[in-house]
Amino acid sequence: MTSIFHSRLSKDFSSLLNDADDFDVIIQVGENDNINEFRAHSVILRARSAYFKSALSTEWVTKKDGMLHYNKPNITPIVFDIILKYIYTGELDLENHLDKDIFELLITSDELLLEELFEPVQEYLIKNHTTWIQENFDHIFHTVFELLVCEILQDFCLNIICAKPQLLFNSKNFLSLDEDILHYLLERNDLQINEIDVWDCLIKWGIEQTPSLGSMNNDRTKWNNEDYNALKKTLEQFIPLIRFVDFSSTEYFNKIQPYKAIIPNDIYEEIEEFYIKGTLPKTITLPPRDRIESNIIKPHLISIIINWIDKKDEDFIRDNNDSLYKFELIYQGSRDGISNESFKNKCNLQEPILVLIKCQDSQKIIGGYTPVGFYHFVEDVEDIDDIDYYDRFIFSTDSFIFHFEEDEDMKLSRIS
Repeated sequence: MTSIFHSRLSKDFSSLLNDADDFDVIIQVGENDNINEFRAHSVILRARSAYFKSALSTEWVTKKDGMLHYNKPNITPIVFDIILKYIYTGELDLENHLDKDIFELLITSDELLLEELFEPVQEYLIKNHTTWIQENFDHIFHTVFELLVCEILQDFCLNIICAKPQLLFNSKNFLSLDEDILHYLLERNDLQINEIDVWDCLIKWGIEQTPSLGSMNNDRTKWNNEDYNALKKTLEQFIPLIRFVDFSSTEYFNKIQPYKAIIPNDIYEEIEEFYIKGTLPKTITLPPRDRIESNIIKPHLISIIINWIDKKDEDFIRDNNDSLYKFELIYQGSRDGISNESFKNKCNLQEPILVLIKCQDSQKIIGGYTPVGFYHFVEDVEDIDDIDYYDRFIFSTDSFIFHFEEDEDMKLSRIS
């Protein structure tokens, strides 16, 4: 029989960190006005961290008065305090810490080879600091893709981009984006972006990535055949991922035709036939992406409404494993006329139903969702007994109303 007493062991080691008088290492962390010294036991540091096992045995340390001295200016005192407590006790408490410090902890854990922390720190950030991740997306995105251990956050960031592509495609660092990441994103069917914007960004990225072009030679009217061939080579793996059937005729003639030279002949022939004859491509070009279309609100706001329908936080980032929703336009004021009668004729007996109303001469939008639908009956309706909804309210805890203005946080109210 084996008895395990980890709790008592952790408590005793915590006491060793706080009350011992036999420390043999002084570690100075931080820089400028944010510097602190920590005392520790080299034997514990070596046993718990492969990094310290190596670092404390090299010329990186100095010895003075029987103490090892080690400097680590790129780690903040707050983060090192968390790490030292973890090394001694095996416990990780992230409550009451700033999101930026938790993210710095993840980076430091990678440097100090503390593999046990990689997964829980990433999951904690995703669960508790999604808004902060989106607000600081450019920095976080490029940082986690430099760290092989951040696969969880990498996947999370890619799902954020699919829901809110502007965070990446409009960023100053887009032109330096790794080609493997760009290829993966263009493969995704759920990328919520207009295809013409994908094309424009891809052309800019390709020009920047082509040595003979770049910012000094980005005027295509001055290019020769060699320049077009160079760009074609840069983009050859990306062109087949463009959904050419999503372009309007105007976009095709203004944006695609001028770059005919960089598109493989077999693909261009199908595209040309589609726009001239209306013949859908059969083999080469991909079908349209699963974009959520609306003339009233932007796709990322629709994603928030879907999260409300699923009773998730509005910042929840959906991935390929989450439920898919298909929205069918059954009533449109500009098309069907704005009147009670028209609304009743189109929406009666439809369930579930989502209503969006944009106020005239205003950016204000109001709306509502109900899973039980809309029912309107007149008194001479036949077979009333067969209709469970007649002449009474229907209870539902899943209905809600909301309002917002463009570029403003959405306000939600649940009704029943």
